[in-house]
Amino acid sequence: MKRAGLFGGTFNPVHYGHLRVAIEVMEGFGLDQVHFIPAANPPHKGKDGLAEDTDRFEMLSLAIGGEPGFSISDVEMKRPGRSYTIDTVRQLGRHIPASTDCFLIIGRDAFLEIETWKNFGDLFEAIPFIVMSRPDDMAATRDSAFSGIGAYIRKTVSSGYVFEKKENRFAHETLKPVYLFPVTTLDISATAIRRMVSQGRSIRYLVPEPVASYIHEKGLYA
Repeated sequence: MKRAGLFGGTFNPVHYGHLRVAIEVMEGFGLDQVHFIPAANPPHKGKDGLAEDTDRFEMLSLAIGGEPGFSISDVEMKRPGRSYTIDTVRQLGRHIPASTDCFLIIGRDAFLEIETWKNFGDLFEAIPFIVMSRPDDMAATRDSAFSGIGAYIRKTVSSGYVFEKKENRFAHETLKPVYLFPVTTLDISATAIRRMVSQGRSIRYLVPEPVASYIHEKGLYA
């Protein structure tokens, strides 16, 4: 059985923080593939400051070129309307072979707002989650980095979720599990990168060099 991760976001622009956590999740969960899924019309963000779909797709292509196991899906860019995760999961589920187990890769901050997502309850019936720690989760212990997850998931989704320490996950009799996975917290912000570009400052070592060159050549975020 193969294993694949679905990693969505605006990637505006993609940076080393995105790439590093994807590598760690892929290795930590034995994933054969991580599919980066850039959002065309994100429900929780405006279009202001959002680079064109084609530019963000191209930057992702440049960033992951040649990296084994990394690929890009344009499923949300081809689909009209808002880029809702549940629609993407259902659509990909019709095309990814049944012999592949899929996981939804998500940051802790986004997970703790999942009740605001379209049909969020259906996601817990459709796909297991891998919840990553984020830069503002820096803490001395793994438990404190994920504090609040248990209370939130029991209140928002189902009180039937129980924590299984050996697997480091919240499990449920009928719903999909929610795995907790600490990652190396590179405190890199796409917002800060865009601001630096607009100020004429260097973004070297924050994004892959081909991405930095593309941003400069296309005049993005200036």
